[in-house]
Amino acid sequence: MSYKDASLSIEARTEHLLRLMTLEEKVGQLVQLFGWKVYERNGSEIRLAEAFKEEAARGRVGSLYGVLRADPWTEVTLETGLSPREGAETINAIQRYAMEHSRLGIPILFGEECSHGHMAIGATVFPVPLSLASMWNRELYEQVCRAIALETRSQGGAATYSPVLDVVRDPRWGRTEETYGEDPYLASAMAEAAVRGLQGSRLDADDSVIATLKHFAGYGSSEGGRNSAPVHMGLRELHEVDLKPFRAAVRAGAKSVMTAYNEIDGVPCTSDPYLLTDVLRKQWGFDGFVITDCGAINMLVWGHDTASNPEEAAAASLNAGVDMEMSGDMFRAHLEHAVLNGRVGMETLDEAVSRILRIKFELGLFERPYADPERAARVIGSREHIALARQAALEGIVLLKNKDRTLPLSKHGAGKIAVIGPNADNIYNQLGDYTSPQPRRSVVTVLDGIRNQLSHAPERVLYAPGCRIKDDSREGFETAVETAGKADVIVLVLGGSSARDFGEGTIDLRTGASVVTDSPHSDMDCGEGIDRSTLGLSGVQRELAEELAKLGKPLVVVYINGRPVAEPWIDEHADAVLEAWYPGQEGGNAVADMLFGDANPSGRLTVSIPKSVGQLPVRYNGKRTVGKRYLETDMQPAYPFGYGLSYTEFEYGALSLSAPEMTSDGSVSATVSVTNKGERAGAETVQLYIGDKVSSITRPAKELKGFSKIFLEPGETREVTFDIDAEQLSFVGRDLEETVEEGDFDIMVGPHSADVQSVILRVRGV
Repeated sequence: MSYKDASLSIEARTEHLLRLMTLEEKVGQLVQLFGWKVYERNGSEIRLAEAFKEEAARGRVGSLYGVLRADPWTEVTLETGLSPREGAETINAIQRYAMEHSRLGIPILFGEECSHGHMAIGATVFPVPLSLASMWNRELYEQVCRAIALETRSQGGAATYSPVLDVVRDPRWGRTEETYGEDPYLASAMAEAAVRGLQGSRLDADDSVIATLKHFAGYGSSEGGRNSAPVHMGLRELHEVDLKPFRAAVRAGAKSVMTAYNEIDGVPCTSDPYLLTDVLRKQWGFDGFVITDCGAINMLVWGHDTASNPEEAAAASLNAGVDMEMSGDMFRAHLEHAVLNGRVGMETLDEAVSRILRIKFELGLFERPYADPERAARVIGSREHIALARQAALEGIVLLKNKDRTLPLSKHGAGKIAVIGPNADNIYNQLGDYTSPQPRRSVVTVLDGIRNQLSHAPERVLYAPGCRIKDDSREGFETAVETAGKADVIVLVLGGSSARDFGEGTIDLRTGASVVTDSPHSDMDCGEGIDRSTLGLSGVQRELAEELAKLGKPLVVVYINGRPVAEPWIDEHADAVLEAWYPGQEGGNAVADMLFGDANPSGRLTVSIPKSVGQLPVRYNGKRTVGKRYLETDMQPAYPFGYGLSYTEFEYGALSLSAPEMTSDGSVSATVSVTNKGERAGAETVQLYIGDKVSSITRPAKELKGFSKIFLEPGETREVTFDIDAEQLSFVGRDLEETVEEGDFDIMVGPHSADVQSVILRVRGV
């Protein structure tokens, strides 16, 4: 039993174990079943399903997905789900049975969803990734990922299906909220932080989990912004944009990659040997394992139609470089036959199995397979993590408009505040997709946050929902207008919803009370599989804003949503606009901190916000050959990439280079001074952009190549320096290799992509 000897190398242990395994046991390691189906709960008693016990005893279950996942899809509710302690105990029971009743005692790998917090009951719900990227704060994001890893591993989860590294081309896509936005450099920086935070310094630590990079590749570039639709791009663009964050994360040590549902130029990603073997393993040196998205292999037969039957699909995926199938349907039923029939070679199968086993050894699962229920109960949803969620929400909020310093509002005096809107007091609309059921007390809505700020004068806060997200009913308008008429300022909370049906009923538009009906209304207009043909507010939300504006009172609009909102009327008529994205369970406190000036806005956009959907695609790094303007509008966004206001003012000094020229293998530094000219302390994100003035391949006029978030006291000045070398100046050439060409480059620095100063850097050959 030398594979159980921890003093031996992982390679030696893996080789020995592999020699002992039967074909059935080998295939079992490549199968990931749905975890919430392997146990049954009867009151406080947890019983393992007989079907699972039979499969586990035969060594046919290598991994389980979402044992602790709770949401409408799994049909696990607050009442039927597992507490943090119960979750750890249940995973221990599953693990113990698999190890004690199977021939070889190979531990199960438990994979969990952790897009912005572990998708389990009781776990901390952080802001969605689009909000976390809007912080422009690598260090804080790494802390968030460390907290997520700790909460997940404490219950026995050892792998997470994040981060999402898709670069967004069309924000109508419902999964925009899960991404870092439209820029590959920023996505790369956040990807590296995610890998460091999730995986820690070593995988066998009790606060580390495997990071799974998804979706490989091009998933955010589908035609029309429709989920899983075909992707049309050349290999050069694929490498320069969509693959860049994945490559950065692989270099940072990521141990898992998930295939994308889509095809690229006619080739499904799940059966593409170029992507999964040539690029990922041979070019990048990736040494982890590849897992499919749920049902992706099925699509090869029923969807892409590139395989005539399930066995052919299973073989094509494994031969291309897939190691594990989420859901396990195709591998479990057909992979053994594919090997016996010669469609898959034993050497190919063994390599896939070895990759899984090596990771299990690296995770220390053979030595420490069980979780500590007491520790899980102590660390999950801790005060420290809740405070971290609040800080992350604060730094991700973007102030888009602040006419005549409408914000911050005053906590003092007798003025009343009308809090209006469908997202003012709806907990699930605030949390985003991939969220577990929540007790009401765990989530602070915007209304809650404002009431917390004015707890000394509760009579100052008035509330009416006004309307729902998608519903066309105007029955709440009268109450909303009447309520706002009694106030001195209106805080209107609009946006979208990625909330699944958690059985919460609906809201009475006249009273604001939650009511349960036989036909619950779904407000969901964002999230996975919920793509749109427009970017305007759903339902009658804009009409509500128009009615309230007629009162002539200061109007502050707060957006809570998962994709950009294109509403020129609101941009023009609102006195202030805050973009909060889906800010998580502490989002209401964070928004209130901003509204009343306890915090100074420092969030910056990571997606350009268009004036209308007809401008799409609108992104800051478009090519110089983008074309002429439309008849009805120009090509400029309403709010550009990198944009965000503050309650203070920052002044930039002149940009300078350490040298006016460099060799293609050399380096220079760019330096600029930034001064806080206002009366409040605040954070500024200094952004570096570079443009190649003449190149053999057409390139964007500017590309983000660096950023630094700095905190300045009133009157304080600080110098910010960026190092520039071949990495910042290179591009992917026709031969798909990185190259730096001679010539002049624009070096640009400023507060956002549309407000930069520039100097020329000349690059010459070696």
